[in-house]
Amino acid sequence: MNQEQFDKVRNDDGFIAALDQSGGSTPKALKIYGVDESAYSGDDEMFDKVHEMRTRIMTSPAFTGERIMGAILFEDTMDREVAGHDTADYLWNVKGVVPFLKVDKGLADEENDAQVMKPIPGLDDLLTRAVAKNVFGTKMRSVIKMANEAGVEAVVAQQYEIGHQIIAAGLVPIIEPEVDIHSAQKAEAEVMLRESLLRHTNALAADQFIMLKLTLPEEANFYAELVAHPQVLKVVALSGGYSREDANARLSENNGMVASFSRALSEGLSAQQSDDEFNAMIDSSIQSIFDASRT
Repeated sequence: MNQEQFDKVRNDDGFIAALDQSGGSTPKALKIYGVDESAYSGDDEMFDKVHEMRTRIMTSPAFTGERIMGAILFEDTMDREVAGHDTADYLWNVKGVVPFLKVDKGLADEENDAQVMKPIPGLDDLLTRAVAKNVFGTKMRSVIKMANEAGVEAVVAQQYEIGHQIIAAGLVPIIEPEVDIHSAQKAEAEVMLRESLLRHTNALAADQFIMLKLTLPEEANFYAELVAHPQVLKVVALSGGYSREDANARLSENNGMVASFSRALSEGLSAQQSDDEFNAMIDSSIQSIFDASRT
């Protein structure tokens, strides 16, 4: 594990840029960016287009480690290059941004008001490749819909089980048990989630570290005990469908929690913008998210 990256994640201000839209969410992300489905044909061309978008974001003068602590990559992005460097090496060596990799393969069908992750075939091989490409950590997402203890525990137990596999490979897992922001039982589900997260985190050894990516809670500083936990490098917040303005407002009420926004980061960016317009927009977005993350 890279100690310099470890220290940056644990101690520095900044947020995590989520650049990890997968095959399922890529067409929507491209459309919002102004690239219609008529502009590409098939998955290969689609991934070329989204890599162009991500490259434009990563190479922007505004995108640096001064305000951005880390970036989460899709596997296809990790395997590509940016400005002549492997993507992860470009992020760290050129921009000072810590690279993470999305490793999940999407969600299983809903059961007990929750969706655990689908099986992740070939995970050990993927983790080996990630280590070889100088990736620091991983990210994987599950979803909780209602305050159902069986569903909440299934999500958390699976996250930590795979998290141990990731730790053993020499990486730091970002555990993401998202609570649906539209849930009629959001606050109640968060109570169950916090209890389960604390129980599993307390069972970690002194040399085992995780990060948590959580939905912005109904109660300010609800996850303070996890923010302060010695085995938790950082608690980051997902925007979960909130607008950037709403997400930033909620985030600023949660001390020590920092952003890990995807849609809220790219909001307002367009393929049709000139470089000056694009860079001005992303600079403004980065600053607003950075400010909200510093509370």
